[in-house]
Amino acid sequence: MPIISLADLATNIYAETITEITRADDSLPASAINAAIQEAKMYLSRFDLLQLFGDDSTAPAIADEYLKSLVKDLACWHLLRVANVSADADKYRRAYDDALKALKSIMEGQAQPAGWPYANVGETDLPKGDTVSWTSNPRRHSHY
Repeated sequence: MPIISLADLATNIYAETITEITRADDSLPASAINAAIQEAKMYLSRFDLLQLFGDDSTAPAIADEYLKSLVKDLACWHLLRVANVSADADKYRRAYDDALKALKSIMEGQAQPAGWPYANVGETDLPKGDTVSWTSNPRRHSHY
């Protein structure tokens, strides 16, 4: 049971438009939803993805409407890429871009969603070795 279903897309795009785009093929919206979920997971890997998104046998433990809204925007764009019947593609493209910006700001730590669990990373999950990296500013060429 993924985070959103085909019925959930009705809040963003009319059912008859989905039917026109997909020509009544339910595999296309399912594919768009799966692509949107995978795209959102790429940005949110530091969170517990099973609790946020669920999987085929488990429902999401966290019912976050904002995350659902972001995934629906991504899914609508993936669905509209198939064909643009009577939908305003610019509107959906802007919503897609806004969703990606929001996911990137969450990924970078600029936004902290309330109630989202972090992935459990114990000391056994840390990378092996004692790798240390450092950087410095580029050398300046100042002459007096």
